Amino acid sequence: MPVSDTRHASGAGAAHPIGPSGRAFAALVGAVSLASLVGQYWLLIASTWDTVGPALATLRYLSYFTILSNLLVTATCAVAVFGGGSRLARWLASARARGGIALAIGVTGTVYVTILRHLWQPQGAQWWVDSGLHYATPALYLLWWLAAVPHGGLGWRDLGRWLWFPALYVVWAFLRGQVVHEYPYPFLDVGALGWPVVLRNSVGVLILFLVFGAGLLGVDRLLGRWRGPD
Repeated sequence: MPVSDTRHASGAGAAHPIGPSGRAFAALVGAVSLASLVGQYWLLIASTWDTVGPALATLRYLSYFTILSNLLVTATCAVAVFGGGSRLARWLASARARGGIALAIGVTGTVYVTILRHLWQPQGAQWWVDSGLHYATPALYLLWWLAAVPHGGLGWRDLGRWLWFPALYVVWAFLRGQVVHEYPYPFLDVGALGWPVVLRNSVGVLILFLVFGAGLLGVDRLLGRWRGPD
């Protein structure tokens, strides 16, 4: 196997430790994400207690890509701070997982800023939670990924692996929507828009993932060359 391929195989999937300053930064990012997640869950449960109930509200909560991507941020930051020897912890500490989570949370923020923020005006506690999930966490995690994470081990194959997460999410959103007639985002609402429009929107989001992911790979390569081997 060529040297470059060996480095990729061992680098992208292997656990990469973070220095003290990086762990402190990860603690901040994880705290912001976790607080926003808890706040959103509390607000959702409080508003649906007398209607759909906590069980269905929890399922609705976990049906948002925003929530799932923030959960991944919280988890990977917790591993960066506290470590862990489990298989899941080692995966969350790998360059591939950290890069994939950067892609997921980066697209979360981008889609919200460009499409969704114009559709509602959250107030009070909801504004704080919304800002944490869609603005603060994406910005902080991407900054942490750029500044504190070792770089230079990612390759184009990782982009294909990263796309499995949004692809499976879209399938889940469609399957759930067909059952409960509720979709997490307006651009995925088959009942309101019809399949042709929704599929076109899905392709547009896929292109965003591809472009954003390619950008992350390019940045990873540049930082790897600039900083030298990690």
